[in-house]
Order: sequence, then C-alpha cells, then structure tokens
Amino acid sequence: MQGDRLAHNVTYGYCLCVPSTAPRPSWDRLYQTASAQAGHFTTKQAADAGFSTHLLFKHIRAGRVFRVRHGVYRLVHFPSAEHEELAVVWLWSDRKGVFSHQTALALHGLSDVLPNRIHLTLPAQWSERRLRVPAGVALHYASVPNRDRAWSGPVPITSPRRTLVDCAKDQVSPDLLRQAAQQALRRGLVTRPDLHDVEVALEPFGGLAA
Repeated sequence: MQGDRLAHNVTYGYCLCVPSTAPRPSWDRLYQTASAQAGHFTTKQAADAGFSTHLLFKHIRAGRVFRVRHGVYRLVHFPSAEHEELAVVWLWSDRKGVFSHQTALALHGLSDVLPNRIHLTLPAQWSERRLRVPAGVALHYASVPNRDRAWSGPVPITSPRRTLVDCAKDQVSPDLLRQAAQQALRRGLVTRPDLHDVEVALEPFGGLAA
C-alpha cells in the first residue's frame, strides 16, 4: 500500500514537471521551418515544433535526420541546395549574422573573387563573446541595418552598396574592388555617390576608372 502511494506521488510529481503547454510534435511544422533554411534546423527550432532532444535522437537513429554540427541538424531527404554551408553557419550564429565582404561579393556576382573563407558580420556586441568559430569562417563585428541587407536564397547578405563599402574598409585587393564597383555601376546596383569610400580606397591605385 505504501509502495503504491509512493509510486502515485512520484508519477504525480513528474506530471507537474511536464509543461502542459508543450507543443505536440509536428513533422509538418519542423519541415516548414527547415525548408526555408535549405533543409536545416536548430535544436531550439525542433523544440518549438514539439521535438524533445530524446525524440530528435530517435529520428536520427531512424535515418530521417542527421546532425551537421553542434545544435544544427538536417532533414536527410531534403533536396540538396546551393551554398548549404552558408545556412549551417547562419544557424550557428543563431540567425543573427549577415554574410558580407568577399562572400557577399561572390553571392552578388560582383568581380571574379573566389573567397577562401566565409565572411560573416555579427552584431557589434558579439565581439565580447567567446565563440567557437566554425572552421573556415572569418568574423566581422558591426551593425547591419535592414536597409543594408539583401537575401541570397535562405540567408541574409549585405546589400551591394554595403558590401563594396565593407570591402573598401577591409582593404580588399584594389583590382577586385575596382572590378566589383564597376560591375555594380553597370548593372545599376549602386550609384556613383554610393561609392565614396570605394573611390577613397582606390585613389592611391589609380582611382575607380583606372
């Protein structure tokens, strides 16, 4: 009798610890989230769709999901997408980062740049954090307001104007910077007044029209 009462109390206590508002697992909701991120999602997004860590691991063992890196997962059967690695890095940044500098140049199709690292700009206050930065990622810290943002597939990137300004301040190769600025002008992505910082950076190297 006493054992039954103890078991009842333990079960009752467990029930009280489980939030009554916890969402029921919804594969559709998880898929909808992941589909906007090249098939990827975070542990928190899985929890928002009702998937506990234990349930998530069950789907990993069943071959429906695989772990890309700590806290980031991918739906196994989601179609492959271009630049998936950027979605992974963006989710690593808790969706706070914006791809910038040479990476944004490449995504905008400006110049012949072939970045050997992924450039990501994080909010300025993140500079005080101790981060385990993914291999091959170069971090920058600055505010990027909405007017300076664009999208490339599932990830945010800096606008053409902001990208050129960042590259000018980061002392990107003058030849690449000039080529990118001239292409942006020809394509109507920027105006000449937008390129003040670029012209200042290129002045010692023959200017924008060299």
